[in-house]
Amino acid sequence: MSHSHSDTDLLIVGAGPTGLALAGALARRGVAARVIDRQPEGANTSRACVVHARTLEVLEPLGVTDDLLAEGVKVPIFRIRDRDHVLLAIDFSHIDSAYAFTLMCPQNRVEASLLRHLGALGGSVTRPCTLVDLRADDSHVEVRLTHGDDTPRTSRARWLIGCDGMHSIVREQAVIGFAGAAYEQSFVLADVAMDWPLSRDEVTLFYSPDGLMVVAPLPQDRFRIVATTDDAPQAPSVPFMQSVLDRRGPTAGAVRIRSLAWSSRFHIHHRVAETPRKGRILLCGDAAHVHSPAGGQGMNTGIQDAISLADALAATLHDGQESRLDAWAAERHRVARDVVAMTDRMTRVATVKSPTAQALRNMAVAFAGHLPPFRASLARTLAELDNR
Repeated sequence: MSHSHSDTDLLIVGAGPTGLALAGALARRGVAARVIDRQPEGANTSRACVVHARTLEVLEPLGVTDDLLAEGVKVPIFRIRDRDHVLLAIDFSHIDSAYAFTLMCPQNRVEASLLRHLGALGGSVTRPCTLVDLRADDSHVEVRLTHGDDTPRTSRARWLIGCDGMHSIVREQAVIGFAGAAYEQSFVLADVAMDWPLSRDEVTLFYSPDGLMVVAPLPQDRFRIVATTDDAPQAPSVPFMQSVLDRRGPTAGAVRIRSLAWSSRFHIHHRVAETPRKGRILLCGDAAHVHSPAGGQGMNTGIQDAISLADALAATLHDGQESRLDAWAAERHRVARDVVAMTDRMTRVATVKSPTAQALRNMAVAFAGHLPPFRASLARTLAELDNR
């Protein structure tokens, strides 16, 4: 069955932001973890780009936050508009955090910083390395891995942590249910340089009879456009994205895409794993929960899963008290359910079909937008400060 046999305390499968944050937080506590990833190198296509205040707080001890602040764009305002009409404005500059803004910083830059800091602490990632299958008992998890070639090698770990995304092999092999569904519509995503009449101090969610559209500033004077659509091409073109902007965006001022850096089409699910812990197997990030990009919560929730799990694992390795891992699992399961419910509500509200429902929605959102306690509460929730 195997050609080699190596033992490790912790095996992390997946070196996206979640896996790298977990490995870095453990390394900071003097705990070495083995990290494997099936991608040859940082070939990540999920492309999150929002870093919220709570994530900047938890990454501070790793030294990553200063890197991200130097690279990203600070955006203090989130607005919901119907074309030129502002329905709701959320100002993050009043939240109770040293990071009173949303930071727009693409996922590949977040990963590069996490990897650099992990390397400085002596950690690394083995790639390409694929988990073939696993067998767990009360004391260990035995895994078969292939490294580049097709010869499986057996390893054992005391704890196996799946940070391997929505199609998690760890979750599937551990037979942990992943209840939920997919949204009917596709989402399109494009990073562009464009003439844009609105301020780069705001991320804007546009309501439209066609569906939702989000426009957010990125570093290097670019913008990220995300929109729901019924009939998206595999790689949306400039004319396709321009038509989305023309039909849903502001009418006052020039809106013209000058160049396209990257575009993609994807389907979104809303799902939560039945548990983030099954014996010696733990799940973090998209392996444990996936949801709509509304509110930019995904990468943030995963990184926060990881940082809190590092605390629980380091302490458990030290004294053998596994009750901490149960407490971690219960807490992060609650957070995941809350995030999925909130982003699902935001998405369904933004994509109602009937003109009557759209008119009622706009009135309700505009009314709520005039209530300071509602605005303050929503700012805290989006910044993920409720999860401290």
